Amino acid sequence: MRSNAFLALGSNISDREAHLIKAVDALRAHHAIQVKRVSSLYETEPVGYIDQSAFINMVVQIETELNPVELLDVTQAIEVEVGRKQTFRNGPRIVDLDILLYEQENIELNELQIPHPRMWDRAFVLIPLAEISPEIYSTRHRQTLRELLTGELINKEGVEWWKEWNGAGAYVRTEN
Repeated sequence: MRSNAFLALGSNISDREAHLIKAVDALRAHHAIQVKRVSSLYETEPVGYIDQSAFINMVVQIETELNPVELLDVTQAIEVEVGRKQTFRNGPRIVDLDILLYEQENIELNELQIPHPRMWDRAFVLIPLAEISPEIYSTRHRQTLRELLTGELINKEGVEWWKEWNGAGAYVRTEN
C-alpha cells in the first residue's frame, strides 16, 4: 500500500540549491518513493542558533511504500549521502530532511514524531507546504494552511520566495 507523506528540506552551507536538488533526486531514485510535488525554494533566516547563513527551504510531497520508521531511515541516509555531518541542534547543515506528515498518523517515538512537533510554529515549513497542499488542516489551529497563512497567527517575516520549480527539472528565478 502506498502512503502520502510530506517532507521538509533545508540547507545553508555552500551551494544550498544543489544540495536540495541532490536530496530530491535521491528521493526520486529510491524504488519505494515517488515524488509527487515540489514547492518553490524559499530563503529563510535561521531559527534558534542565528549566527549562521540563511537557509534555503522547500517541501516535497511523496507517495511511499515505506512505513514511517523506514522512511526516516531513508531520509537520514540521504542526508549522509548528500554530505551532512552532525553538528549541534539548529546549527549549520548541508542538508536536513524532516518528515512533516505521514497520512493522518500521529506517532510519538524517541526518534520520530509525526506530525513534526514544531512544524505549526515555523513559517519556513508552512509557507512551502501551503504552496503545494493548501487544504491541509491544522487541528491545533482549526484552520486549513491557506486560512492559517492569510491570518495573523503565523509570523511570516524572514521567509522570502527565492525560486520556483519549472516542471522540467530545474529551479528558475521568475517574477513572483
